[in-house]
Amino acid sequence: MKTFLFDLDGTLLDSIDLILTSFHHTSRVHLGREFSDSHWLGGIGTPLRAQLSRMAASEEELDAMLETYRIYNLEHHDEMAKPYPGVVELVRRLHQRGANLALVTSKLRMGAERGLQLLDLEKELTVRVCADDVVRGKPHPEPVLKALGALGVPSAEAVLIGDSAHDIYAGKSAGVVTAAVSWGPFAREILEAAGPDLWIEEPRQVLAL
Repeated sequence: MKTFLFDLDGTLLDSIDLILTSFHHTSRVHLGREFSDSHWLGGIGTPLRAQLSRMAASEEELDAMLETYRIYNLEHHDEMAKPYPGVVELVRRLHQRGANLALVTSKLRMGAERGLQLLDLEKELTVRVCADDVVRGKPHPEPVLKALGALGVPSAEAVLIGDSAHDIYAGKSAGVVTAAVSWGPFAREILEAAGPDLWIEEPRQVLAL
């Protein structure tokens, strides 16, 4: 493979605790209650607006919830998020080899770029498709197809690497090879149900693809 499309949260960036804490804070502020981690976990990998829209009573409340989430998330980002072991070295190795690389994330561009700064992978992942770049986010194939278009490569030559079923469904619909990582927050049986083409147990395995 010469083209690698990476998800961000749960794949490159260990930010799951940050995301869940941000959801809990937002629901306390706006709804006066908390929901379980599992309630929020199922939506991770899809756009934030889509997740919170199920909880908001109006567009005005949704906008307020989004703002609360973003402010809290960015304030606590650098202290709570960190790279998964080996992922930074992997992306740099692929870049050095001349591979085509892109970030395909359901995060808004502001948050995604903050994550890349923390990972120190800004120069390696210059092609970025974020939630505010598409009409339909994952699991729809639009983000994947947009990344392929930006790179100028056909789907048959690319692999999408992610941690959630949403990544796998998006990749399959776009016609790319799909690879599920084992170190994300989702149980293996959930990912197995999505039917990934490959399993990645540790980052260095990607170098052999």
